[in-house]
Amino acid sequence: MNPARYAEKYRRHLFESVIPFWMRHSVDREYGGFFTCLERDGTVYDTRKYVWLNGRQVWTLSKLYNEVEQNQEWLSAARAGAEFLKEHVFDWAGRSWFSLTREGKPAAYQRKPYGAAFVTMGFLEYAKASGDTAYAETARALFKRMRQWIADPGLLGRPSLAALPPTSLLADVYVVLALGLEMGDDSVVAEMLSAIDVHYEPQRRLFFENAVLDPARRTEYPEGRLICPGSIFEISWLLLKGLERCPDDAKKKMVLNALEGGLEFGWDKEYGGFYYFLDIEGRPMLQLESPMKLWWVHAEAICALAHAYTASREQRWLRWLEVVDEWTFDHFPDAEYGEWFGYLDRRGTPTHTLKGNNYKGCFHVPRAMLLSAQAMEG
Repeated sequence: MNPARYAEKYRRHLFESVIPFWMRHSVDREYGGFFTCLERDGTVYDTRKYVWLNGRQVWTLSKLYNEVEQNQEWLSAARAGAEFLKEHVFDWAGRSWFSLTREGKPAAYQRKPYGAAFVTMGFLEYAKASGDTAYAETARALFKRMRQWIADPGLLGRPSLAALPPTSLLADVYVVLALGLEMGDDSVVAEMLSAIDVHYEPQRRLFFENAVLDPARRTEYPEGRLICPGSIFEISWLLLKGLERCPDDAKKKMVLNALEGGLEFGWDKEYGGFYYFLDIEGRPMLQLESPMKLWWVHAEAICALAHAYTASREQRWLRWLEVVDEWTFDHFPDAEYGEWFGYLDRRGTPTHTLKGNNYKGCFHVPRAMLLSAQAMEG
């Protein structure tokens, strides 16, 4: 299959299966915001609004409005989500709640910066769609606070503990890089292109999920040995987009090596698909879900391969894409109700029939379909 046919396939799937599902079932037309806990047929089974997923859906719908079609239904839903978040998401100290009740009252708080990161992302894209610059101003101020929280987790009630070795989290690099790209801030992008170096393991050609800064202690704990193929795929295409803004041939080679290493290391050679988590030394995993096959890992693999091909024009990425695309579309999409199942066992059978929860929402699949199509058409 040539690149143009992949692009056509992904656009068709996005607009015939994925987006219709979320527009039919997730928009709360009474209180604003989005339901994400949806059964297979879209029935809501938990009315709480999960903040990071609401921010992500604001971004998704705004992105479609900005780059595909000025569809007023998409913009109206994005507006309802953005207004709901702006009114309810922040506590007295300017921090982001993790979840809200249907009406917008605080339901849970998470001592991490990622809810705020995706509110920032959603507001930035919505500001472009709506022309309301107040959302962009709020987003930029929130980005500055978020970086302070990453530098000092104690500000979120998560103090650093002296007994554990200092560690760089790939998730922190990811969110800062993603937002730097959203804002068009090349200084932030360049900073994250440098920050990724400590995560790279050149012998195995892999990015560590948690890069212990002391080399002597790098593999002392399971957390330091942790490899998440999905994270490697996701950070790889973001880094490639960053390198379009801040070119560096040596860094590009490193990123493509890490992507290929992640594909080879993460692929289940017996049943197909990518493992969720792996230990770089092959030792036991603390995460019981490690052998499972998850929706976002495979969506990000497709997106990474599309970007790797357009960045290099090397056929190896299309060969990998053919394998990954076939396995993914054979197992995740739901032909009856639309969208994707999220959680499969190692053999590829769904373990849950839900289409959304507090982690799966309207983001990884539509983003991968849209950006992959755009890359293949470029």
